Parts: sequence; structure tokens; C-alpha cells
Amino acid sequence: QLQLVESGGAKVQPGGSLRLSCAAPGYHLDYYAICWFRQAPGKEREGVSCISSSGGNTQYIDSVKDRFTVSRDNAKNTIYLQMNNLKPEDTAIYYCAASRLPTLTLNYYTDAQCDYWGQGTQVTVSS
Repeated sequence: QLQLVESGGAKVQPGGSLRLSCAAPGYHLDYYAICWFRQAPGKEREGVSCISSSGGNTQYIDSVKDRFTVSRDNAKNTIYLQMNNLKPEDTAIYYCAASRLPTLTLNYYTDAQCDYWGQGTQVTVSS
């Protein structure tokens, strides 16, 4: 059973940066589209960003465009979410999820198309 493992979450000050990683020990993620989701306390989970299996297609929600960058290194079997200029409203548990589809569209139905999920990593943005 493919298991995703996120890492890189931490507490940072507003304006700071973090890089989250998503890996699947023992599995190759080359053929999976990967999305990052987040869930803040008292809020619904939302999709943040997706990257196609080839890495050629990336998508972001408006609130993170120009601040977050999703990328993948298939040789290292790892997907990254670089987060810059973090804001308090970015505070959440961040999850990565894998889909057997090569490309996903980031919308209301994205999470239903993901087949595997990680346990999440906490990101806290606070002074």
C-alpha cells in the first residue's frame, strides 16, 4: 500500500519561507499527479496546488499564487511545495495526496480524485 509522508512543517514568522516535501518510501510516484491540500482549524480542507505526473502542468489557488511553487524531482521520488512570504492565514495542516490520473484540475472535486493521502505536516505562521 502506497503511503505518502510529508515533512518540512514548522512554525515561522510572517514573511518567512518553508519547503514541504512529500515522498513515498518504496514506491515510484512518476505516474501520479500530486496535490497539496491544507486544513485550518475550524475550516474545510482546501486544495492548494497540484502538479501533473510529468511536472509540466501546475495549478494554484489564487491566495497562494506568486508565493507558493510546486515542483517534483522524479529521480528523487519527491514532490515539493516551496512557500514564500507566508501569512498567518496560511496556518494549517498540509497534506499531500496522489492520484492515479496523470493530471488533476484543482477544483471542488480534486480531493475525490486522489487515491492516497499522507498524514499531514503542521505549518504555523505567527509572530
